[in-house]
Amino acid sequence: MASIFTKIINREIPSHIVAEDQDYLAFLDINPLVLGHTLVVPKKEIDYIYDLDDNLLAGMHLFCKRVARAIESVVECDRIGVAVIGLEVPHAHIHLVPINSMDDINFARPKLSPSLEELSSISDKIIAAFK
Repeated sequence: MASIFTKIINREIPSHIVAEDQDYLAFLDINPLVLGHTLVVPKKEIDYIYDLDDNLLAGMHLFCKRVARAIESVVECDRIGVAVIGLEVPHAHIHLVPINSMDDINFARPKLSPSLEELSSISDKIIAAFK
């Protein structure tokens, strides 16, 4: 059965995609820790990030760097925090989280519930900044 991320990749369920190339997709987390919290996934459905072949893993990190630069150019933050947890969805993914303190990337914190308008607004800004 396809993961929820594969369904997003296949456009079977809606999402706020902020960047894409032939191998990777980046989209906003709908229940973010902070606005701008973005997930980056390989288009190939592989559960565990360290089961990705070396080229796919390296390329994913380079793609994340480009996405992170776009996020930090439109979201006020000190830097982009990076987290790989990998238990919540059986599809390798990296969290890119705008942070100003360690608490901003604490996954035990309550998540935000931004409106569709807020997600669309931040998405549009990240898309425009992605190079």
